[in-house]
Amino acid sequence: MASFMGLFPYNMAGPLNFYHHNNYKYQIGNHRNSALFSCIDHNLTQHMLSCKRQSCSTSTITCSAANKPSPSTEVSSTAKIRSEVLSPFRTVRMFFYLAFLASGALGGLIATTRLIAALANPSRAAEVPEILKGLGIDIGAAAIFAFLYYRENKAKNVQLARLSREENLSNLKLRVDEKKIISVSSLRGVARLVICAGPAPFILESFKLSEPFTQSLLDRGVLVVPFASNGNLPSFEFDEGEEMKELTTKRKRLWQLAPIYVSEWSNWLDEQKKLAGVSPESPVYLSLRMDGRVRGSGVGYPPWNAFVAQLPPSKGMWSGLLDGMDGRVL
Repeated sequence: MASFMGLFPYNMAGPLNFYHHNNYKYQIGNHRNSALFSCIDHNLTQHMLSCKRQSCSTSTITCSAANKPSPSTEVSSTAKIRSEVLSPFRTVRMFFYLAFLASGALGGLIATTRLIAALANPSRAAEVPEILKGLGIDIGAAAIFAFLYYRENKAKNVQLARLSREENLSNLKLRVDEKKIISVSSLRGVARLVICAGPAPFILESFKLSEPFTQSLLDRGVLVVPFASNGNLPSFEFDEGEEMKELTTKRKRLWQLAPIYVSEWSNWLDEQKKLAGVSPESPVYLSLRMDGRVRGSGVGYPPWNAFVAQLPPSKGMWSGLLDGMDGRVL
């Protein structure tokens, strides 16, 4: 984990605090200084945001960033390709199911015409039992293959929906420090993210409950993404005493990430809650595997002790070998 953190420098002075207001203002602060970012939408048709940064000194920095729309809810080609890789023979199975279904339906149609002709001709009455037997076989075969095709197609749609949601999650952005912004996909194979989403008191209590497990969580590559549903991320308090310096450094490392483009995060989380039948106001957590796929979720505080017990260490003799044992995909 130490080598990983070397790739992403973090602010030793304190964690970043985001405050989201309706007038598109974000305030970022730490123990040493504070800055005010005012974002004003000058031209919605061009999807651009103009951001003006004003500090306590006389210097002013002006920057601009594209106001990208939320990821499309349609299934992307990437999700379809991943689905084909995960289930390479599904298309072949569905083709044969359709072929056998068509064969059974055609056989049933032919048997039906023969049955009508036999019933209309008394001299062919002896053929009726045999025709009925063949018709029953054709109808049964068509029904079986129709069911198999329906089940396979349903599984395909469920898988595509899950992969599409995972792709949307991987495109969400995170702030590592004041100068570095990455996507969730950048942490695949590097860290296991735990997303805590809820009001500020819920985030703060989750922060406190994680303290006894700080070292164990870092050993397992866990990094926390706190998302304040009310728009106000609480200010985390760290013990800056000399005796607690090492623990404080690890605590800041564990909680260093912060989500940006809040509306996209909110839309993604609302979709997950809706699919799970959870109230939009309920505080939730989501645990991701090392490959970025969702391995667990629930309402309430994250079970830090369960994560320590279930997740393998990210370093040592078992590193890499146990990466696929994060848990089954939900």
